[in-house]
Amino acid sequence: MDIHFVAQIDASADVVAFPVRKGELNAFVQALGEPHGALLNGAAGQARFEGAAGGIAETAAVDGGRVLRLLLVGIGEGTLHDLERAGGALTGRLQTSGATAVHVDFASAGAVDEEDVLAFALGAKLRNWRIDTYRTKLADNAKPTLKSLTIASPPRDLSARWAVNEAIADGVALTQTLVAEPPNILYPESFVERCQHLADLGVEIEVLDERQMKALGMGALLGVAQGSTRPPRLLAMRWNGGKDGDKPVVFIGKGVTFDTGGISIKPAAGMDMMKWDMGGAGAVAGAMKAIAGRKAKANVVGVVGLVENMPDGNAMRPGDIVTTMSGQTVEVLNTDAEGRLVLCDAITWAQKIYSPKVIVDLATLTGAMVISLGHEYAGIFANDENLATQLIAAGETSNNKLWRFPLSAAYDKLIDSQIADMKNIGPREGGSITAAQFLKRYVDDGVAWAHLDIAGVAWADKDGPVWAKGATGYGVRLLDRYIAENHEG
Repeated sequence: MDIHFVAQIDASADVVAFPVRKGELNAFVQALGEPHGALLNGAAGQARFEGAAGGIAETAAVDGGRVLRLLLVGIGEGTLHDLERAGGALTGRLQTSGATAVHVDFASAGAVDEEDVLAFALGAKLRNWRIDTYRTKLADNAKPTLKSLTIASPPRDLSARWAVNEAIADGVALTQTLVAEPPNILYPESFVERCQHLADLGVEIEVLDERQMKALGMGALLGVAQGSTRPPRLLAMRWNGGKDGDKPVVFIGKGVTFDTGGISIKPAAGMDMMKWDMGGAGAVAGAMKAIAGRKAKANVVGVVGLVENMPDGNAMRPGDIVTTMSGQTVEVLNTDAEGRLVLCDAITWAQKIYSPKVIVDLATLTGAMVISLGHEYAGIFANDENLATQLIAAGETSNNKLWRFPLSAAYDKLIDSQIADMKNIGPREGGSITAAQFLKRYVDDGVAWAHLDIAGVAWADKDGPVWAKGATGYGVRLLDRYIAENHEG
């Protein structure tokens, strides 16, 4: 969907939306006047529309022989999140409605600034993503028709500023596509191929194959991969937008493109959804696209460990001991606790190659996180107070929210093994915490590190403010905002 900014609504527009703040409906309809004001006031009453963020009321009018489609769009209290929700709601309403273009009259919303308009446009763009690749019999009335959204905004041309938001939206869309693809289409090798286009944005791409990882001693990552006919990959994406010589921020993503649980096989019900167990890797790839697309003035590296966890005759067994790249050994008690085995080798490699000042890893790591936080927040664990504060603030700004969990030696001892350096699982209680404690053992002294468990937010079973049911794209805006607020001078 193309988004344009103009000074005023074109007289030829036949689908027009009017943003309205909560509590200002009466003032709006009076200012709009007859006859459209009265029609929209009636539509608002029928829809119980009061201007709440994302609320919609709709009516039709005849103007000189033309039929106009008029909509009220609630923008709530006018916060940026309210504006994003409103833009998303408008796209959701019109995406398959038969309308090809909609004009939005922001002059009707009273005093608005550029940030309001850009937030509305971003919400509209984000909500427009969908994947119809494999639907061969989609009914005509279910096919998307909306092609453009034109916003009558303040006099200044917003095109340059919009290009930044559009780059972020494109990054989110990449993540959503990667997460939504079926596992016979998206696997380690094809994930790498899907990211090659980032080179066109100036991202340096490096790929390690199975032979190279074996030579480096990545026994944990390779142990997870050994049950699959799909060979693993380690993908690094480097953006050098900051000062030469500055240590980079490194984002690391879990990329289990399909997770059966291995020999510790999962129940059949719901296993199909394990295609999104690469949500952390998807978020890192999308964030790198956003950061490079808007030419961020920072040095950032994205590293993703890509494997498929399958239960064939060569698969890793419960009870096996693997040697990680760090030299530490792990007793594998459950092959379904595989994400941490992928991440630990990726963390070790990233520290050796890039000497980062900050590492943030993202992973759909534990079902325990879903039990703890549901689908509203991701969990954050951190060894650095400042980093935790910065990420939580970026989560609030981006609406990719985080809730902090503890790290403690009391939990750490729960993963001690009698015959190896550690076990890959602890007891049932505190499962998300012991997973984080496992990863912490691979972080070098002096490196600020945060682990984000996004198991409850990478996928949604219902529509959200700026996404349809399915892949949410969680993490892209969070990481981009963290970079913008803390690493760009």
